[in-house]
This record gives sequence, structure tokens and C-alpha cells, in this order.
Amino acid sequence: MNKIQPAPAAFFLWLTTLALAPLPAPPQEKKQELEHQISVSAISIAVIVQGKDGRYISDLTQDDFTVYDNEAKQTITYFKNDFGAPVSLTVLLDVSGSMGLQDKLRESKEALRYLLTVLLRPQDETSLLIFADGEVEVAAKFSTDKSGFLAKLDRTEAYGQTALNDAVAVSPEFANRGKNEKRAILLITDGIENDSQATVDQALEIARRVDVPIFTIGYKVPLSEEFLRKYKRTSALTSAGIVSSLERFSQATGGKVFIAARSEELTAALREVKRELGHQYIIGYTSYKNVKNEYRKIRVETANKKYRVRTREGY
Repeated sequence: MNKIQPAPAAFFLWLTTLALAPLPAPPQEKKQELEHQISVSAISIAVIVQGKDGRYISDLTQDDFTVYDNEAKQTITYFKNDFGAPVSLTVLLDVSGSMGLQDKLRESKEALRYLLTVLLRPQDETSLLIFADGEVEVAAKFSTDKSGFLAKLDRTEAYGQTALNDAVAVSPEFANRGKNEKRAILLITDGIENDSQATVDQALEIARRVDVPIFTIGYKVPLSEEFLRKYKRTSALTSAGIVSSLERFSQATGGKVFIAARSEELTAALREVKRELGHQYIIGYTSYKNVKNEYRKIRVETANKKYRVRTREGY
């Protein structure tokens, strides 16, 4: 059994220790030299363009796009709009105890079987991560053969607590191992968070370092305060708070969020995710980042200002 051990708290403690550790003062000339150091990185972003009516725009060229990094216009060094290109999709499935209620896990498994056997193509590869009780298990590694994924899915049962933030923190690094240029995470959860070490902000800080959009489906998110009470670890767990967290996971990474209350809506959300992945532009540019800068914002525009453009918020 392969497991990804989510330890965001330890990670942030390590960062804090580094920040607080005393360092010998460098000579003045060394200090000035360090202040002018930059890191050079190749940045890749997946971009979705839609008209006001929601129609996907699929006929744009490189010249139609303008990319800004911290509001500085960038030179596009890579552009691809192969909408038939294969996808590497990582399914991040909540299998905690609350997913065993209201047929949430059973119906999620049925919807995923539909995704793999009907919606995805033979050349698309998939992997399955399942999470509960503070652990993320690699249930099925990346493969174009969907049989291993489906077999593991059939045997999966609900158990334990939900460490949603921890799972979101560790999954993008795994998802980035997919062999295809188009990669994405599909997160299916009821959003009940009661066992993570990481906060939503900490999970996002880690997740957005990797260019993998997170498509989130909040399935049968509890709307009753009475129902939520038995799962609460803090008073912050509310229906509105759950939806807000799921929206942030997708918005920050360039994905999309869906809130589904019935199995038909869950299936419809999967069809929409498949359409989204089929209309991604892949754009690359070179970032010359000052070593002092920890986070940079990305903004993408098209020549037609009426189009809606969605991509990751930054890195």
C-alpha cells in the first residue's frame, strides 16, 4: 500500500525554523549581490477561454493572448492548443466516514465508473488517490489501463475522519507526475473537514506551487447545522464555509467548482470537467523572479475583452 504522508504542519514548522534561524551577517558586497539575485523558471499555465454565453472559445492563436506576471507583460515562449491531446487525470476521492452516509460514496463510485468507461478515452491516463484519517493512499497509479483503478474503486469503503486540507496539500505534487502535458485533479468530497493539520490557506500555498488545476465537486454538502454538529471540530465548520473552501481550491489553481445534490448533477459535473479539459490552451513563458519574492500573480487576457479567461492565480 503506497501512501502519501501529508505533513503540512511539519513543513510549515520547517519553513518557520529556517526563517528564524540566526545567520552570520554577510559582508556588505555579498549582501548587495544577494539582493540582485534572480531565479529563472519556465512557467506553464493551463488556460480556459469562454464567451459570455459559456461557450468554449477554441480558435485562438498565440497572438490573441497576453500574459502578465505581477502586472509585467511576458513574452510567450510556448503555446499549444491541441484539444484532442490526452489527459492525465488524478481522482482525489474522499472515503471518510461521512461519505458513507446518504449513499454519497456509492453514488460517487458509480459516477467515476461512468467517467472512466464512457467519458475518458483509451489514451487518457488516470490515477486514484483516496483519503481518510489523515492519510492519502495511492490506490491506483497512473495508467491508461482503467481496470486497476476500477477494481480498487469497487473495494473501497468509507471510514474514519476527513483531513481534506491535508489531502489537497499533497495531491498536486503526485498529479504532476502524469506523463501528459494536460494534467488535472478531480476532487470529490462532501467537504466535511475535521482532521487536518493544515489550514485552507496552508494547503493552498503548497498546492498552487504546481501547475495542476483542481476541479472540485462538493457532493451532498450538508446544509443542516444539526447534521454538521456531530462532525464539527471547530465552530468554523459551516455549510457556507465548506463551499467557500472548495471554491478557493479551484479558483486558486485554475480549476472549477461544482456543488451537486443529486447523482444526476454529479454525473453532469463530470461531463463538464471532461469538456473543460478538452478545451485547455497550454501557455508557457520564462519567469525571472527575484529571490525575495515568494508569490507572483498571473493574469491572462485575450484580444477580445468580452471573453472570460480562467487560469491559475499565481505561483
